[in-house]
Amino acid sequence: MLYYLFSYLDQLDFPGAGMFRYISVRSSLALIVSLLISTVIGRRIIDKLQYFQIGETVRNLGLEGQMSKKGTPTMGGVIILISIIIPSLLFAKLDNIYLLLMLFTTVWLGALGFIDDYIKVFKKDKDGLKGKFKIIAQIGLGLIVGVTLYLSPDVVIRENLEVNNNNVIEDVRYPTEEVKSTKTTIPFLKNNNFDYAQLVSWTGDYKEEAAWLLFVIMTIFVVTAVSNGANLTDGLDGLAAGSSAIIGVSLGILAYMSSHVQFASFLNIMFIPHAEELVIFAAAFIGATVGFLWYNSYPAQVFMGDTGSLMLGGVIAVFAIIIRKELLIPMLCGIFLVESLSVMMQVAYFKITKKKYGAGKRIFKMTPLHHHFQKAGNSGIQALIQKPYMVVPESKIVVRFWLIGIVLAVLTIVTLKMR
Repeated sequence: MLYYLFSYLDQLDFPGAGMFRYISVRSSLALIVSLLISTVIGRRIIDKLQYFQIGETVRNLGLEGQMSKKGTPTMGGVIILISIIIPSLLFAKLDNIYLLLMLFTTVWLGALGFIDDYIKVFKKDKDGLKGKFKIIAQIGLGLIVGVTLYLSPDVVIRENLEVNNNNVIEDVRYPTEEVKSTKTTIPFLKNNNFDYAQLVSWTGDYKEEAAWLLFVIMTIFVVTAVSNGANLTDGLDGLAAGSSAIIGVSLGILAYMSSHVQFASFLNIMFIPHAEELVIFAAAFIGATVGFLWYNSYPAQVFMGDTGSLMLGGVIAVFAIIIRKELLIPMLCGIFLVESLSVMMQVAYFKITKKKYGAGKRIFKMTPLHHHFQKAGNSGIQALIQKPYMVVPESKIVVRFWLIGIVLAVLTIVTLKMR
């Protein structure tokens, strides 16, 4: 909104109004405002949550310090939602299809998580919204995003074309024409663009339509997987928020690089026109998650609940898809991936061994993975992996996961040059 106001003032030669044309200025303001909102308004929201006794219901799983969390206000993801939406509306161009998709994703999954938390807190149903309804909503979002990217004439790219001399890349150039494409970025390989159409070449004349269908299916899968991965990661104070902030920084950098021809050429990635507005959203996202840590870091004064965790993962997924970096998600969101895999491995191994031996066995002492470190080894739990034998303090687990997240984020960007 302020963008249009200052654009009008700039036409009137108002001093300083022209600064709002620059992404660096608007993204910096979005970051600052989101930080202020999440810290200042966040305190008031927490007070309201406490007043209405919207507290966390804790099951005793025998984890150190677990029962001390009982009654801590939940549904704090509302703080993150507000802190993302307001700065984005204030400082971004509201006619940008990419920004609109990100705002839609934020509201859609925020509402889904809110309904889940509402059922848990007010209906006293610890299971919350049934899993099938969550999956249907996530699939619905992925379908909407995928189809919108297919149908919108504003969703175009300019592919990076390498100029080689004796197998050495001397230059990266871009055609002047912007085209719709199902191409995405793939790491490590020399020709770093992968076209979904290559997988459906057997469809002949319908190859383009089949490629977009595959792209939509991929979008649905990524949105659902990352959203649920973030939800599983939200089990320790500050873990999901801090990990998301780190991922947000990487996505913001990639969005800025992808929307700037010179920087895109440096990384040898495709140029995505109009993606610069995503940098403002990323700045608001980073400010909201970091500001939320003011109250969510150990010991937490508020939990984000599914209102926040489902939304964070979905936003990250849609953002990566828009800038054609969804194939980097396994590395960039490595924490989310490992947390999800630990649960799937545990459940699968338990069922297989129960069917074979009559009694289920475990790989980890407890899942998701972060809880494994909160259990002492040889504590009566029969698991293949008993290390560490000593209980690791919650704050140390979180910081170590953050450090791993930072390494993965750096590697994600570096891999684009490792060809």
